[in-house]
Amino acid sequence: MMRRYELTDEQWEKIAPLLPASEGQRGGQWKDHRTVLNGMFWVPCSGAPWRDLPERYGNWKTVYDRFRRYRIEGAFDQILDRLQLELNAEGLIDLCLWQVDSTTVRAHRSAAGALKKGGQVTEGEPENHALGRSRGGFTTKIHLVSDSNSLPLAAVLSSGAAHDAAFFHPAPEQVRIPVKRGRKRTRPEEVVADKAYDAGCLRKGLARRGIKGMIPERQLRPGTQRRKKGPHYRFDEGTCKKRASVEQAIGWLKEYRRIATRYEKLAVSFMAMLKLAFIRFYLKKHSSDTA
Repeated sequence: MMRRYELTDEQWEKIAPLLPASEGQRGGQWKDHRTVLNGMFWVPCSGAPWRDLPERYGNWKTVYDRFRRYRIEGAFDQILDRLQLELNAEGLIDLCLWQVDSTTVRAHRSAAGALKKGGQVTEGEPENHALGRSRGGFTTKIHLVSDSNSLPLAAVLSSGAAHDAAFFHPAPEQVRIPVKRGRKRTRPEEVVADKAYDAGCLRKGLARRGIKGMIPERQLRPGTQRRKKGPHYRFDEGTCKKRASVEQAIGWLKEYRRIATRYEKLAVSFMAMLKLAFIRFYLKKHSSDTA
């Protein structure tokens, strides 16, 4: 009997060939991949600690160790690439219009206490572990890129005190949409963002890459003058309203309790939780459009 948060047979068949082979591995017999993966999905969906994992998924340490192994070996990235390839082939990814936005999540006290300078360094881990103090308290900020269909494409983490504009270019640069032939798609025709990204340098950066920027201007304080607008300062209210897609994607992400509140000490582990949510969303998107 399939329980809540678990993979359907159709979803499992899509990702089963992409998981690491258990034959030839050191140690005893490996726990079934599907059972362990269902346990991984249960944790971010329920928001419970790893130690509270139901017994039907096996020993919690086995599931956590496999989660960590998949993160280090890039298994989550391989699954995402394959699912993006299939969704793109079916025309379910909008390659023309992308949205950029950010959201702040509170970090639980258990997220503090990662190794400081001089300790063992984890590959890809930022020095501040993407944690910082802001007006919202001890927080992490998720910089998200989505298409016009509310499909999350990539994300970057920073401390909660970081300004959105500092990650306007790094976030879309993480998007690598595979295609059947040729290089991966790394840029859209147009990017939409809100007033937090109102800066001439950001618009010029898009123009240099041949991307149209749709960013509304902030209301100026009385007595200040705005610089003369150039050809890249364009605004279309209808297109800008499509920014609701990225807000819908953020709202969907925060339905996962281990994402709405951060418990992971390492940023790379929290990012792996995000990738699990992306995988789940892609599988549901594919199933709903093929049903």
